[in-house]
Amino acid sequence: MAKKKRKYSKSASKDVENEMKRYKKGTAKSGPGGKGGKVKSRKQAIAIGLSKARKKGKKVPSKKKL
Repeated sequence: MAKKKRKYSKSASKDVENEMKRYKKGTAKSGPGGKGGKVKSRKQAIAIGLSKARKKGKKVPSKKKL
């Protein structure tokens, strides 16, 4: 049986994990440079983590366009 390819790199999932920890602790901020308000939802925290991983050039699929 063939191995399933990962959509996200392991290091990208670490970035998301770190962002989730910050969210649970209550220190995660949104916006450029963390100048926005407090992160209020899990989805928002995951999106921020993936965005940070993309900026670092890690293996993360591009954002879905509407």
